[in-house]
Amino acid sequence: MSFIQDVIDSLKWLTVWEMILCALNLFVLLRYALPHFKNNRWFDFIPSAGVIIAVISLIDGDSSILALLIYSSTAILFLSSVRRIFKSANKPMSSRIRLVMVIVCVLASLPTLLALTIAGEVRYNPVSDLSHKSYSKAFIAMNERLSAEYPFGDWKKIDWEAKKKKYEPLFLQAEINHDPNLYYKTLRDYLFSFRDGHIKIANERLYDDNRMFKNEVGGGVGISAVRLDEGKVLVSLLLAGSPADKSGIKLGAEIISWDGKDVQLALDQTSWSENPSATEGDRIQNQGRFLARAPIGKEIQVEFRNRDDQAIMTATLTAYDDHYETLKKTKIKLKKEDPPVEGEILREEYGYVKIRYFLPGTTQSDPAQALEDKLKEFQEKRVKGVIIDLRDNPGGDDDLVAQMAGHFVNEKKNYEYVSYYNRNTGRFEINRAETRTVHPSQLYFSGKIAVIINCNTASSGEGLPLFLKGMPNVKIIGFTSTNGSFGVVTSPIEMKMPEGYTVRFPDGRSLNQNKTIQGDSTERGYGGAIPDITVPMNEQTFKMKYIDGQDVELKYALDSFNG
Repeated sequence: MSFIQDVIDSLKWLTVWEMILCALNLFVLLRYALPHFKNNRWFDFIPSAGVIIAVISLIDGDSSILALLIYSSTAILFLSSVRRIFKSANKPMSSRIRLVMVIVCVLASLPTLLALTIAGEVRYNPVSDLSHKSYSKAFIAMNERLSAEYPFGDWKKIDWEAKKKKYEPLFLQAEINHDPNLYYKTLRDYLFSFRDGHIKIANERLYDDNRMFKNEVGGGVGISAVRLDEGKVLVSLLLAGSPADKSGIKLGAEIISWDGKDVQLALDQTSWSENPSATEGDRIQNQGRFLARAPIGKEIQVEFRNRDDQAIMTATLTAYDDHYETLKKTKIKLKKEDPPVEGEILREEYGYVKIRYFLPGTTQSDPAQALEDKLKEFQEKRVKGVIIDLRDNPGGDDDLVAQMAGHFVNEKKNYEYVSYYNRNTGRFEINRAETRTVHPSQLYFSGKIAVIINCNTASSGEGLPLFLKGMPNVKIIGFTSTNGSFGVVTSPIEMKMPEGYTVRFPDGRSLNQNKTIQGDSTERGYGGAIPDITVPMNEQTFKMKYIDGQDVELKYALDSFNG
């Protein structure tokens, strides 16, 4: 019954043309499948009419997977009956012909049936081609569409009119001055203002051939920085032989001023990052990474104080082309050969499992089975607790997350509802067929669990800590919350903008059991899975992590089992 309800519910995601095609196809299928003795000549032309409607729909821009599946059913019915257009069959069908037609009808119905089971996820979501418009007109059209369709407009309390008033003059200025650089920077600033890690310029390629990025932050001086909770800014990375190293700056040095400004002001004015920073933790981390980036050749005055030295020293650093080395060293990039799931037993009494991403890998095709095997091993060894390390996990497949979560519950539990903007009703509606439920697995781990996260735990990677949070045997541990970008990206909102840029936005909301948005950050940068145990970023933990090379979060996770 649930399957039938899901199929019926999925009809709301069809376009008008898709609905007409489904109705025509159903009529033809029933006419061929059910016995009849008299043939009406007009009926022979219905499959042809279906093909014409499919062509019109395709010309109208609907080439979604949903539409293509429905077109397939239409094409099968047309090809199986095209002969009847030219040679009408007045006689009743023989039993043999009727059997063949029934088989054809069954085959023809399969693509449409498949389409209806996944309609919400693969629905038509048209690409807005705004590339022919002026900068300002394209922006206005983009802002207008997003005001209706962006999934988190209300959640983030976005004032669309205020955005228009703020950014339209900048786009207009870039337009009048024929300034593509100002246009690009304004476009990025607008997108980043949403505080949503899923929003991006899809063809930006920052590290490859992005001239603006290269001109503004292509140079480094050999350091990266971290801001402590109390506000101090310390050097967390030092490249040997770099200008900073040669000037006497040491790892752990406190930066007092940068480029003639108090370091706090300089940090606050640092705006570049690879992706929008959804949460405050993510923003602060990226500001530390980009603080010491500058145009190649620029001279930067810096005041600093080395560890265990009260003297404030001054240096002039010249930014050089380091091929973005400090940025690459401070941002984890997964390799295809890295297995999604790995684990071991620590101190002969604690299980540890690292989940890098929630997708099959080239060296591990079944991550769910890999996790089950590790948990089984941990149970056999009678571990005192299990640590699940999700740091830097960029996400993957929500279905896989829900499957893995089954090892940690002994009763059925809701994982998420998903809602999308319905183009027919102009409202966000739940896609019944995409409701995810966690079912208890045969192997159930009931012991203590510590989940380690950081601000780079993003998208589907946030699903497991969000699901486990609040359970009496679970502690979430990290310096910050997760990334706060848990929106659904199935048929993303996509727009082609002037200067060849393509921008993409998430198209769906993940809702909790109360059907309230979960995981995504608010307009103030609060969101994601919040740690139960927040690791302080103070001078002690900084020294442990960046100077001594210790895994501070792991230490806190181990200590949590004795708390």
